[in-house]
Amino acid sequence: MQYELYFLLGGLLLVSALYSSVGHGGASGYLALLSLSSYGAMSSIWLKQHVWVMNVVVASIAFFHYNRSGHHKIKLTIPFILASIPMALIGGMLAIDGNMYDLLLSITLVWASYKIMNFSSHKISDNALPNTFEPYFWGGGIGFFSGLIGVGGGIFLSPILLLKGWANVKTAAATAALFIVVNSISGLTGTAISGNLDLDFSLLGLFLITIALGGYVGSQYGAKHASNSIVRKLLAVVLIVAATKRIIELI
Repeated sequence: MQYELYFLLGGLLLVSALYSSVGHGGASGYLALLSLSSYGAMSSIWLKQHVWVMNVVVASIAFFHYNRSGHHKIKLTIPFILASIPMALIGGMLAIDGNMYDLLLSITLVWASYKIMNFSSHKISDNALPNTFEPYFWGGGIGFFSGLIGVGGGIFLSPILLLKGWANVKTAAATAALFIVVNSISGLTGTAISGNLDLDFSLLGLFLITIALGGYVGSQYGAKHASNSIVRKLLAVVLIVAATKRIIELI
């Protein structure tokens, strides 16, 4: 168990650095690592709330660096956040069946691995801000699903911003970082309202120290330099392995 914890902390350090380099909190990566450890046997509610706390810390650090570097556009972020807050809170209040959670989480991990491998493939310049209802639609939908699964939503929001031409890579990273912070707090609030908040602070303390270090280094690097595609592909392999493990358990 002690060696497992050391490997887990090392994995969390790597994941937080990699995810924060593109403005993400790392929830899908943390869920992948926890799924591969003995903590994967814990309930979906336990997993969600611990990952959300880690998300808040890393995404906050990422937003600080990207915002300080001048990449954040508040007018782009606001519609997504306004729609996501209530929906993430509702999703966080819901407790779903264990098998359904495993299925949805597996799908999320596969999606995350694919998008991480292709994150920098879109070379999109700054375009006009969206002026339709679309940001509210996407923000609400991502917020609810994020609250249900226990992620911050950055793995879904970033690709949408890029594919729609609403932001370049670094502006998308800044928007995703703040979106993740708000979504994660909303999810935690929903869990608390439903009476299911139960955090293991001794374990969480070790996690937070580790990911804060990784988040600081990763986001500072990502805000000023190009990201490393090779290590993103390695991370994608971890996500796919974790997703496969959960699917096999379902079968």
